[in-house]
Amino acid sequence: MLYDYLVVGAGLYGAVFAQQAMEQGKRVLVVEKRPQIGGNLYTQQVEGITVHKYGAHIFHTNDPEIWDYITRFARFNRFVNRPVANYKGELYSLPFNMYTFYQMWGTVSPQQAQAKLEVQRREITGEPCNLEEQAIALVGRDLYEKLVQGYTEKQWGRPCRELPPFIIRRLPVRLTYDNDYFDARYQGVPEEGYTALIARMLAGAEVRLGVDYLACKPWLDILAKRVIYTGPLDAYFGYRLGSLEYRSLTFEEAVLPQTNYQGNAVVNYTDRETPWTRIIEHKWFQFGRGADGAELDKTVISREYSAAWQPGAEPYYPVNNIKNEALRAEYQELAAAEPRVRFGGRLGEYRYYDMDQVIAAALTASREELGRPL
Repeated sequence: MLYDYLVVGAGLYGAVFAQQAMEQGKRVLVVEKRPQIGGNLYTQQVEGITVHKYGAHIFHTNDPEIWDYITRFARFNRFVNRPVANYKGELYSLPFNMYTFYQMWGTVSPQQAQAKLEVQRREITGEPCNLEEQAIALVGRDLYEKLVQGYTEKQWGRPCRELPPFIIRRLPVRLTYDNDYFDARYQGVPEEGYTALIARMLAGAEVRLGVDYLACKPWLDILAKRVIYTGPLDAYFGYRLGSLEYRSLTFEEAVLPQTNYQGNAVVNYTDRETPWTRIIEHKWFQFGRGADGAELDKTVISREYSAAWQPGAEPYYPVNNIKNEALRAEYQELAAAEPRVRFGGRLGEYRYYDMDQVIAAALTASREELGRPL
């Protein structure tokens, strides 16, 4: 065989595994269905601005091992995510903090905000039966109706009363003026973009782009001793047990002849009537300057729309309900019976991962794989 490992997918999980394998002297072939590396992290230069083509990606972690690892391949800036919510022209600070409570109720002390929250939470007296009741039990009706309901219903494509409560079991509520969304020890965006980071990870591997692994599986499998598969779990098995459900996203990108469109990298649109869920202004990930540090007289925005997933669309978010969790478990039984294949990543495990969690999972997988004979 020509390779020790065939890695299916040139996203973050595949790149981390490939890098670790090559560091141990293994021969690696990476195949990617898209025409570029990076998966959903793919960034591209547009008018001198690093554009996140598949949605905003802000790296954050509290794990020093993960931070030390990822910063081997890129220098990160000091960007901190402080999104703004727009409800029919009213602006609110996110996540829920003292700024939010002042904007919503005019409260100026933690005691006043806490008292208002406690009064509104009393509407729900029993165990929450759905997402709406869960949200009101956490933050009250005012915050729910203006900042949670419309955004969530656009995201999931159904009323909050039809969504399970566990989706929103934790809503951060801070009785301080801290509006750092992630509240992570380490946070930032690669100065050269994520594509450059992934390229450094894959240096030394053979990478073949525009290759559909599942369409070419018989002849690709014979090239390597082991397969690391990061594509959709159900697709690998030809959907024989049925299709796992996803939510998808579409993007509307525009170059605008102005220096500043919205004054922030991320603005969420939380009313139900606005069709998009958020607008990203990419230059603010680099503090308003171009990738080379130059001042710019243009800006690039992306309107993000949530959409139902259909075959041919990109799967983004697993729909984690009882039905899909049961189906996932059945597919995982089939996966465990594949002797030469390891399934990993967001799609391969049908699991929502933050970037640091993807890296941690890939590092764990590489340690287990590289410690076993091929």
